[in-house]
Amino acid sequence: MVQLIVGKKGKGKTKHLLDKVNTEVQSVSGNIVYLDKSTKHMYELNNKIRLIDVSSYMITNSDEFIGFISGVISQDHDLEQMYFDSFLKIACIDGSLVEPIIAKLDKISEAFKVNFVISISLDEDEFPASLKDKIVVSL
Repeated sequence: MVQLIVGKKGKGKTKHLLDKVNTEVQSVSGNIVYLDKSTKHMYELNNKIRLIDVSSYMITNSDEFIGFISGVISQDHDLEQMYFDSFLKIACIDGSLVEPIIAKLDKISEAFKVNFVISISLDEDEFPASLKDKIVVSL
């Protein structure tokens, strides 16, 4: 399952994402990974959540990002949820490429039973109709 938290930069998406991940860690039986563009939020995350600073891994395009996600999943069979903050930056995409990347993540989610919660700096009206049902928070 892919869930989207959307809104322009500065609207509070990261706070929603951090609140959601810190709440979820209490109830999940598997592991949780939080991907971000830096380690800035390290101390705001529960210590059971693995933070990955994606900028350290020299990802330069969306295909490399999908490969990176697949690698993370392949190394942790207990992985249950992944949270992506600053999605457009960490996935190296612009707004027009969101739909195919989300579609790939949806397939990965189904195949490996990993849920994705994604923060994207776009307004809800900038999303295609096919993604509107995945939006859980719009700021």
